[in-house]
Amino acid sequence: MYMPFSEKTPAHRILSFIRRQGRITQGQQLALDNHWNCYGLDPESNYDFSQVFGRVAPLIIEIGFGTGDSLAKTAAANPENDYIGIEVHKPGVGHLMLLLDQQGLPNVRIYCHDAIDIIENKINDNSLAGVHLFFPDPWPKQKHHKRRIVRPSFVELLVRKLQPEGYFHAATDWQNYAENMLKILSAGVNLSNANPKGDYCERPEYRPLTRFEQRGMRLGHGVWDLIFKKNSL
Repeated sequence: MYMPFSEKTPAHRILSFIRRQGRITQGQQLALDNHWNCYGLDPESNYDFSQVFGRVAPLIIEIGFGTGDSLAKTAAANPENDYIGIEVHKPGVGHLMLLLDQQGLPNVRIYCHDAIDIIENKINDNSLAGVHLFFPDPWPKQKHHKRRIVRPSFVELLVRKLQPEGYFHAATDWQNYAENMLKILSAGVNLSNANPKGDYCERPEYRPLTRFEQRGMRLGHGVWDLIFKKNSL
């Protein structure tokens, strides 16, 4: 049965997302009702993810997966990895559950909750092979830049949770946000840019092109990928 999004958020935390209610389709609601026990994770519970997935495999988190189309494609193309998707919007969660059920994908589980809270409190230190953050809300107005998820405290959290040689991969179509992320990540302790030139990376094959991204590229819009790895001990 679907476990609703928890409203519990520490008073000191600046949220990097807005809880848009959005219209949920009948199919998405049915997926939430029928498939939550298979794919959903309770934010109040503590899990041994090797037991959740029934194996020991590289564990990768995707923050804010939107509709879930890209995450489903990534999981299907990389069956050797296990994925945890975190999204606060129920329509997207329901849509991803539909895809997982239709495609029979066993290597994805989902939290409908605040990603920072989950990563901070439910993920063991030095345990993640990777963290994906694709096209987060850029909060373009200067007065809202403090709401951007990539900030020094987030980078410190990443370094704690990534295993040695684990990576963080962000992609954005906002140049100002890309420049800001590059500056913050480059200043992070125990992180190294995967691009030896210290700049942006080419899009890896494991990151599918979204319809939105393809449309933007046809219109001449840029996309910037940043990949940073945690240094070996």
